[in-house]
Amino acid sequence: MCSIMGIEKSQFGKQHMRQHFYKSIHRGPDDTRIKEYGNTVLGFHRLAIMGLHKEGMQPFERDELAIVCNGEIYGFRSIKKKLEDKYQFKSESDCEILLPLYLEMGTEMFKELDAEFALIISDGKKLIAARDPIGIRPLFYGYPEDGGIIFASEAINLEGLVNKIIPFPPGHYYQDGKFIRYADLTTVDEYLADDIDVICDNIRDKLCQGVIKRLDSDAPLGFLLSGGLDSSLVCAIAAKALNKKIRTFAIGMEKDAIDLKYARKVADYIGSFHQEFYMNRNEVLKSLDKVIEILATYDITTIRASLGMYLCCKKIKENTDIKVLMTGEISDELFGYKYTDYAPTPLAFQMEAKKRVDELYMYDVLRADRCISDNSMEGRVPFGDLAFVKYVMAINPKYKVNSYGIGKYLLRRAFSKDKLLPEEILWREKAAFSDAVGHSMVDDIKEYANNLYSDEEFASKCNNYSFNKPFTKESLLYREIFESHYPNQAEMIKDFWMPNKDWTGCDVNDPSARVLANYGNSGK
Repeated sequence: MCSIMGIEKSQFGKQHMRQHFYKSIHRGPDDTRIKEYGNTVLGFHRLAIMGLHKEGMQPFERDELAIVCNGEIYGFRSIKKKLEDKYQFKSESDCEILLPLYLEMGTEMFKELDAEFALIISDGKKLIAARDPIGIRPLFYGYPEDGGIIFASEAINLEGLVNKIIPFPPGHYYQDGKFIRYADLTTVDEYLADDIDVICDNIRDKLCQGVIKRLDSDAPLGFLLSGGLDSSLVCAIAAKALNKKIRTFAIGMEKDAIDLKYARKVADYIGSFHQEFYMNRNEVLKSLDKVIEILATYDITTIRASLGMYLCCKKIKENTDIKVLMTGEISDELFGYKYTDYAPTPLAFQMEAKKRVDELYMYDVLRADRCISDNSMEGRVPFGDLAFVKYVMAINPKYKVNSYGIGKYLLRRAFSKDKLLPEEILWREKAAFSDAVGHSMVDDIKEYANNLYSDEEFASKCNNYSFNKPFTKESLLYREIFESHYPNQAEMIKDFWMPNKDWTGCDVNDPSARVLANYGNSGK
C-alpha cells in the first residue's frame, strides 16, 4: 500500500498538507515526497513493492504532468514494452507506465487498466483523479470552504480540512468538477449461455489467473489463511503455481478458536510454512478504539471482522519481513453468504450480489485495506480480479442460488477435480471470520457494551443520532468511538451491513450468521 494526497485551488498548500498527510504515513513508511505544481500540490508516502530502488519514488513527472498512484498495475511489463519505442523509463515501478498511457489515451486509459488503483494527476492547474472499479484501493475527497477540492487515501487525512468527507465512487474518474463512470462490473444486460460444466471450468481458470498475476512482487509475500474455502483456495493455487513453500498465517481466540484447526489442515496439505497467532479478550477490547479509527466506520460487521484481521496483521508485522499479503475477500459477495440461502428467487440473489459488490468499498474491501495497510503492508485480493468478477456476475443466477444443499456450490465444484484442498475443506460449511476466530470474541464485546450502558442510557444516547441510528448497545459503543474520531461524518457509510430483512428468515437484529436458522455446522 501507499498513500496519496492532492490539493487543487485551495489556501491549503504544501505545509498544510504535510500536517494532515502524515496521519497516513503507515501506508508508506519507506519514503515521503510532497511537491507543488502550480495551482496544485501532490503528496506520496511510499511502500516499496515493485521496483524497490529510489527511482520508483513518486510523483512521476512527464512533460507538464505529474502523477501519484496507490496501485498495482497487472501486466505492466507488456504495456511498458509497447511504450518503450516512444518513452524512456527510469524505474521498475509498475505505476511509471501511467503517464505515458495517459498521454496516449487520455481518460480512456482507466477502462483499459487491469489494476487495483487510486490515482491523482496534476497538470499544474487542475487535478484528475480516478479509482478502480471495485474500490479496492481507497480514495476520499472533500471541498474546502475557500473552494477547490482535496483528495486523499484515507478519511483521517481530510479530517479538519473539509466539512464533509466523501468516499470517491469506484469505477469513476473526476475531471473538471464532474465524476464520470468508466466501468460497471455488476450491471448484466444478458446472462451467459454457458452450461454448468463450462461455468465451473471458467471459474477455475479465471480465479487461477487472478491469483497468479498477483504473485508478482519484489517484496516478501505472505498469505492470510483462515481455513475457510476462499483463503484456502488462494493459498493452494499460489503454492502450486510457485512450486515452493509459501508462508501462511492464521489467528484465533485463545479459548475457542474454530478456524485454527482447519487452517492447520490446509497448511499441512499444501506444505506451507504456517504460523498461528492467538488473541484474547483484553487484546480485543484494547484494540477497539484503534480499529475503529483506522477503519473510519461504525458498521458492526466490518468492525467485528476487522479485529481478528488487524491483530493478525499486527503480529505478522512484528514477527516477519512480509510486505504483501494475499487475502480471500470478495468471494462471499459473488457466490453468497449464509443468509443468501434464503433468497426467494434467483433474481433476488443476483440483485443482492450486485448491491454487495457495488458497496464493497464501504465494508469488506475497506476492512482488508485498513487492517493490512495500518501495519505497513499491501493487500492483494484475487477474488476481486476484474475479469473474474465480471464473469461471475454474468452467470445465470439460477446456477448461483443455493439449490444444492451447500453454499458456493459452483466454486467448490470448480475445484473438485484438482485435489488442491482436502475434501473436508473444499466442502466445509461457511463460517464468518468474526465467528470463526472464536464465538467468545463477539460475546465478549457484547458483554462489555451491555455493562457499559444502562437501558435508560442506551435509549437516550441512541436519540443523539438521526442517520444510521444505533440499534444495539454494541452498535452504540462503535458509534460513539467513531464520532470521537470523525465527528459528524457518519454519512461516509451508507448503511449497516445486515442480512436482507425483506427475506423470510433474515429479519434479524444481528449480522452474525449465528442468529440464522441455517447456521448448522458452520461453528464446528
